[in-house]
Amino acid sequence: MIGLEAVYWLMGLLLLGVAVASARDASNPRRWRTTAFWALWALTFVASSHLPHLVTGVIVLAMVLVGGVAGLGQGTRESAGRAAREASAARWGNRLFIPALVIPAVTLLGNWALKSAAIGGVHLVDPKQVTQVSLGIATLVALVVGMAMLRPPASAPVVEARRLLDAVGWAAVLPQMLAALGALFAVAGVGRVVSTLAEQWIPLGSPFVAVVTYTVGMALFTMIMGNAFAAFPVMTAGIGLPLVMVRFGGDPVVMAAVGMLSGFCGTLMTPMAANYNIVPAALLELPDKNAVIKAQVPTALLLLAANTAIMYLFVYRR
Repeated sequence: MIGLEAVYWLMGLLLLGVAVASARDASNPRRWRTTAFWALWALTFVASSHLPHLVTGVIVLAMVLVGGVAGLGQGTRESAGRAAREASAARWGNRLFIPALVIPAVTLLGNWALKSAAIGGVHLVDPKQVTQVSLGIATLVALVVGMAMLRPPASAPVVEARRLLDAVGWAAVLPQMLAALGALFAVAGVGRVVSTLAEQWIPLGSPFVAVVTYTVGMALFTMIMGNAFAAFPVMTAGIGLPLVMVRFGGDPVVMAAVGMLSGFCGTLMTPMAANYNIVPAALLELPDKNAVIKAQVPTALLLLAANTAIMYLFVYRR
């Protein structure tokens, strides 16, 4: 049975390739520190399921030490020069979006086809992880399509992944780290504290107020944490489950799906989501490091209002 472990292995193998590419890039003044960082991160994907939690924690601390002492370096090696990339872009035009569009298309197809696929009565893919496995398969399909279209050097995917990760730096790890932090907060009982404070200060006597508290709380807590995956276990344990679901009988599927989307609205409005909002401003060399956030705030607020309305209209209809 194919499960999430296979996706972890794919990510780990990519990061190992990035580490090797970093080691071979003499243009990076800190190439060995950068190599060590990506290799350690790769190890968390490849081996953490088979290592004691303490060892995984030591690996994470080693990543903090390697990346925090003097920072990571950035190489200049590319799979193709700027002129060649511009010529390719002019040649292909909007068809360059085809590999990117393949990913959601194949993910949806896989989510539908693999959910019930079985051999000898055994599921081919873990039913609980069909979407994640489908996304992994879709990424591989998109890679094959892109390679077939553009015919770059065989090393291009790893070299360009290394170039992108060098540009993003340690912030690439933030989503995974913050998601883990959210799980720790949930285990520590932060959700219960949030629920107690909400009941003390907010009149939660109606289903609508409970929905607003949950969606707006998801956005606000995401802005504080910098990641919706970190906010989700806390706000769902504190507001979503006890109020929206248990007290007022809301549908947990609708609550979870729209709640996460509400958290993403917060991601658009916070510098804590550095990999989404601060890094792009740096890559584009914008004079205002918060320019991306300022441009996204109106859209984020409109989406938050829409998510709140959608949840209220559908979460209580079973």
